Amino acid sequence: MVRSSVTINRALPGKIAAALVAAIIFGTLVAVTLRAEAGRGLGPAEWSAIRFTVFQAVLSAAFSVLLAIPVARALARRRFYGRRLLISLLGAPFILPVIVAVMGLLAVFGRSGILNETLRFVGLPEVSIYGLHGVVLAHVFFNLPLATRLVLQGWQDIPSERFRLAAQLGFGPRDVFRTLEAPMLARTLPGAAAIIFAICLSSFAVALTLGGGPRATTVELAIYQAFRFDFDLGRAALLSCVQITLVGAAALAALKLSNRDGFGAGLDRPVQRWDAQAPLLRALDATTITLAALFLILPIALVILRGAPTLTDLPTSVWSAAFASLLIALASTGLMLILALPIAIAAGTDRARLEAIGLLGIAASPLVIGTGLFIVINPIANPFALALPVTATVNAIMALPFALRIMVPAVRDTHANYDRLSTSLNLTGLSWLRLVLIPRLRPNLGFACGLTAAMSMGDLGVIALFADPQTATLPLQMYRLMGAYRMELASGAAVLLLALSFGIFWIFDKGGRAHADA
Repeated sequence: MVRSSVTINRALPGKIAAALVAAIIFGTLVAVTLRAEAGRGLGPAEWSAIRFTVFQAVLSAAFSVLLAIPVARALARRRFYGRRLLISLLGAPFILPVIVAVMGLLAVFGRSGILNETLRFVGLPEVSIYGLHGVVLAHVFFNLPLATRLVLQGWQDIPSERFRLAAQLGFGPRDVFRTLEAPMLARTLPGAAAIIFAICLSSFAVALTLGGGPRATTVELAIYQAFRFDFDLGRAALLSCVQITLVGAAALAALKLSNRDGFGAGLDRPVQRWDAQAPLLRALDATTITLAALFLILPIALVILRGAPTLTDLPTSVWSAAFASLLIALASTGLMLILALPIAIAAGTDRARLEAIGLLGIAASPLVIGTGLFIVINPIANPFALALPVTATVNAIMALPFALRIMVPAVRDTHANYDRLSTSLNLTGLSWLRLVLIPRLRPNLGFACGLTAAMSMGDLGVIALFADPQTATLPLQMYRLMGAYRMELASGAAVLLLALSFGIFWIFDKGGRAHADA
């Protein structure tokens, strides 16, 4: 009886937090649905945006996954100094601010980038990064590491005993690929492609900076244009409904395709890959790894080299925007904790429905939620005066699914291992939270907080809808400097944003791991 009472008390805050998240997400969806004009259909411009959105997402997912196959294969069958560091760096683009990555890609592929300078030097025609190919290139830059990690995990999931048996049977590289690797790829690639496709449907910052124009406008960019330039809330709401449908369908497809049976468990004993020792294959793998590392590292290195000398020349507006971004990041992190911790505690007692509500942010578009909040706030207050609080709230909702995925497994382990002891010692409420859960959850909390803060620091989404000329976060101020062709100052702001994003992630993550129980 005592145990049941404790469980109920622990679940109640989670139910309240989940209800609040559901109210924000579904409330904004209802607002945009009601605001969309019933008799207004989609015009040629809207259909063009839909076609472009789907087409660029298909291309981005296809290129990301296809290029990830040789990279993951090379990493799976080679052992070299720095391999672990390189695999760890594959997770860096996840917290890398989009606007900084765009600056890096411009430094390589832009009009004054090293590629076009080389082409001009040899007398060849220049290339343009803007339009469809620029959007796809940026998406590949962000999603190639994710695809590589997913495909590499598929290789690592093949039991080593199967490779040993293949060696005993005298299999060559083609036989190994046909019997072991091809079935794994058939199982892994559809889910990876669906996940990346869903991500690329909601990439406002990439489309804003590298897209544009009638033939390179995504649905989210069309929402922004209808909102900011025309103030046509009916059209923005109608496009928001389209975006909800696209992202929701893609998220469901990704979820379904990701749940596929694997090869079964092995004994996790390492195996020496005998099938890839030919000099040609070794050179091919080395070249693949080198090119992939160069593609991911060179743009950011150029941003740092070009921007670092201008840090001392940054205007006051950039430092003010940086301070605003820090405030939003900290507010988003605090709000995320207020929502995620109760939901994770409740989900730790097998309340899967509460966790599912927290994961709704994956299928929601921040621009759609922002549009809905504007529609809700507009009759009662000035939405532009609430730009920073609204941005912090939406950022917290967007980070909530990732935080729950980090926290829930650890909470469930704590419930399984310490609930009986806690009940016998009558540890309930805040005492249980302080003495039992938090010490064992600190590394997960630190990582979740760092991830939320870094993602919020680099966000260029809702703030673009709500900000007035006097209000800006650091990513938005960077975008304004780029629009004014003040690229040197934009590079300096990019270095500052990069340092703040990775710095705040490191501080939270390191703080969570310090003195944490093993």
